[in-house]
Amino acid sequence: MALITVTGYPCSGKSRRVNDELVHSLQRRIDDPSYTGPIKRIVVLSDDLLNIARSVYSDTKAEKIARGTLFTNIQREMNRETIVIADGLNYIKGFRYQMYCAARELSIRVATIFVAATPDICKERNETRISSSDSDPSNAYEPDILDNLIMRYEEPSSMVRWDSPLFTISWLDERIPDEDIWKAVTEGEVKPPNAGTSAAPKAPTDALSVLEQTASSMVSAILAEQSASGSAGGSIKLSIQSTESSAPTKGKVQGQTLIVNLPPRNVTLSELQRLKRQFITSHKKAVTLGSTEKGDVDWSEGSVRERFAVFLENHLSL
Repeated sequence: MALITVTGYPCSGKSRRVNDELVHSLQRRIDDPSYTGPIKRIVVLSDDLLNIARSVYSDTKAEKIARGTLFTNIQREMNRETIVIADGLNYIKGFRYQMYCAARELSIRVATIFVAATPDICKERNETRISSSDSDPSNAYEPDILDNLIMRYEEPSSMVRWDSPLFTISWLDERIPDEDIWKAVTEGEVKPPNAGTSAAPKAPTDALSVLEQTASSMVSAILAEQSASGSAGGSIKLSIQSTESSAPTKGKVQGQTLIVNLPPRNVTLSELQRLKRQFITSHKKAVTLGSTEKGDVDWSEGSVRERFAVFLENHLSL
């Protein structure tokens, strides 16, 4: 139902705000007998809950893997009945945008909470974690890592769509704006997926084999027709046996007959094989991605035959 991205400097108090205030406030509203909405549960995802050590932020590769772990778990938990709270540094605006796109793909609401604290406050809290016997030292950052993360932090902005709506909570604020956050995740605008955020439709698992077999059958049919008719190219009719049970054809394909316009000469096997390889290579990316720049690809035999016929007509020289 919603993704709440929590961001801020290390040791700014993000997890305390989430666990002691935000979760309790949201859960109280969900449990209220007067609430009849779809939200049924709250899931918090953080470095601690995912067993991500603070030391990963000293290594670019390890940090990238850690972000991937968080993102994968966010995607797994997002649905229409859950509020997912991403409680982490989330200091890279590109990563916040990635999470926003994943939420928009599922047409669920988003909100960003910026827990603001000065660098000096964060460093003081980190030092307390290191020196205090009552705290777990694994929750502290090495001083150089902390300095580096603060320096690299990219502050959220209400002016960009992936950080909006943005709720800024100062370390001096006594409480969070829980009523406004609740309205954002239950009544806020739901932005539909667009071309940049919607999932590309996947090609069938047999798309590549259909591509190969259909093009090969057409090459054989063209050679057989040339040999049987003795004609020197021109417009020829091909009768090709389809393996599809009842797929309607369109365009040039009339039943099982396909018209191909060849140059006025005999086309050789080597030419056809070369063009078949080029045709298949040009479509492999579409097989992998599931779509082309202009839209979805139709992987039926009839559609592949039609596209290969056009490809031959455009690439066979006179």
